[in-house]
Order: sequence, then C-alpha cells, then structure tokens
Amino acid sequence: MEDAEENTVRILIATDCHLGYMEKDEVRRHDSFQAFEEICSIAEKKHVDFMLLGGDLFHENKPSRSTLVKAIEILRRYCLNDRPVPFQVVSDQTLNFQNTFGHVNYEDPHFNVGLPVFTIHGNHDDPAGVAGRLHLGLKSRTSQLCV
Repeated sequence: MEDAEENTVRILIATDCHLGYMEKDEVRRHDSFQAFEEICSIAEKKHVDFMLLGGDLFHENKPSRSTLVKAIEILRRYCLNDRPVPFQVVSDQTLNFQNTFGHVNYEDPHFNVGLPVFTIHGNHDDPAGVAGRLHLGLKSRTSQLCV
C-alpha cells in the first residue's frame, strides 16, 4: 500500500471561483475570497501535489486592483512554503512556457513554491477581453498573466 501512495499524484480541481464577484456589495463582497481560501486550505490539509483551476478564477477579465491583491495574498499564503514538489515537467519547457524565463515558475530558485497551481482562463476572465476584441487584435491587461 505504501508504494501506491508514493506513486499517486494528488490533484485538487476547482472551477468557477469568480474572485471579485459582487465586490461592491457590502454583504457579499468577501464571499468569493472566503470560498477560494477554503479551497486552498483543503489543498493544504489534504497534501495535494498541485491545484488545477479550470477556468473563471476571476469574475471579470479586468479584475480590480483589490481583487488581484486579495487573490495574490491567498495564493502566497498557501502556495509559498518549503514543501518539496514531488513531480517535474519533462517536456521542453522553453516550448510550453514561452516567457522570459523559459521554465515553469515552481522550479525557479527565486521562488519557494510548495503547492503549484495550474490554471486556464474561462469565459469570464478571458484574456482576449470582451467578445470581438480577439479578431481586432486588442489585448486586455490580464493577457499579461497568460504565458
């Protein structure tokens, strides 16, 4: 049984977090962040190897500064730690992570990532922006997050 545990990859999958939903409402403004905090807390308690966020992390394709700061605070609290990451990317990282660094950020020696998060955008946080922007070649400010 120990070998089975050792060779098992534990993944927490979450979708539709919609961070920033109703952020101007005095009663509901913190709901999405509390739910996201709970998701990250479960990932920590269950010792998952990584989280997969399957779209709509943000409610808007241009999240407010407040929403971005709260999201980063939660991710930093749960993802940055000394826990070793038990897997590696074996494909050519320069092809799959076409950014300035050419590799996945959890392998960067300047970060101390213990809980990697992989995410894709959904229809609410689409980096191409509102319908029609893509064919015009315009980019939203969150397109910088997609690398």
